[in-house]
Amino acid sequence: MSDFLVVGECVADIVRAPGRPDVPHAGGSPANVAYGLARLGRRTGLLTQLGDDAAGELIGRHLRSAGVELLGDLGAGTVTPTAVVTLDGQGHASYDFDVRWTLRPVVEPPAGVRHVHIGSIGAVTEPGAAAVREVVTRLRPGATVSYDPNVRPTLLGPHPEAVARVEECVALSDLVKASDEDLSWLYPGRTVRQVAEAWLAAGPAVVLVTRGADGSVAYTAAGGMSGDPVPTKVVDTVGAGDSFMSAVLDGLAACGLLGSAARPRLEAPDEATLAIVLRRAATAAALTVSRAGARPPDLAELRSALG
Repeated sequence: MSDFLVVGECVADIVRAPGRPDVPHAGGSPANVAYGLARLGRRTGLLTQLGDDAAGELIGRHLRSAGVELLGDLGAGTVTPTAVVTLDGQGHASYDFDVRWTLRPVVEPPAGVRHVHIGSIGAVTEPGAAAVREVVTRLRPGATVSYDPNVRPTLLGPHPEAVARVEECVALSDLVKASDEDLSWLYPGRTVRQVAEAWLAAGPAVVLVTRGADGSVAYTAAGGMSGDPVPTKVVDTVGAGDSFMSAVLDGLAACGLLGSAARPRLEAPDEATLAIVLRRAATAAALTVSRAGARPPDLAELRSALG
């Protein structure tokens, strides 16, 4: 039984950088979040698709090494998605995907889940996205829900339809995390605050926006507060946002703010709690970008970095 259930894609990232040989890494935003949660000691299941191929073996071994329980469409008949991740001279990543997302309907979602996280390709790409929404709808009465759009424009199709699908997921969620780049693509010409306020009005209690080296901002009904970045030497940015997301969920769980019974408290978090959560998440992201691939910290590393 898992306290956390993450629903979404696994992707084999083929990392390509100038002057270096290609290196395969386990990836996919939801898979990274599940891995990060498990590394922080949280009992976590991942409902996903994973092929009986070399990429699937790599990812499965990686996730299980942290203690992630794999659920869903596993093995024969499924092809593991791949992405070529090209790094520029500053370590910033661009992506070229080969992804099919056809998650089958789930007859019986896992019991005992306190929090569900969805995101990225799996939450908005049909036909599998319908299965994701169904799982969330069935588990939401007993669990809080988070969402990270993790926008990949080349996979989203026409812009109006993409925005509508993202907003459907926002409305199902108690917590949404997005990057400022995500919001710029979804809502060109609108400020971060304008988007955050519109999303809060649609249902979530908390909207978090990451801004790379400029830190993050948390928006609630009480207003916004900033989180400072943690200085570090960047090797690559792969998985930074996912590591941030994992640490946010871990921090909120530690503060008793996840699970359906905690919804009233999540709707009115105090500033001191938000500051702790944002600092924890920024530190986790800084550790992740300081090394190659989506390798979030374990609990001992994070505690040491936090002092």
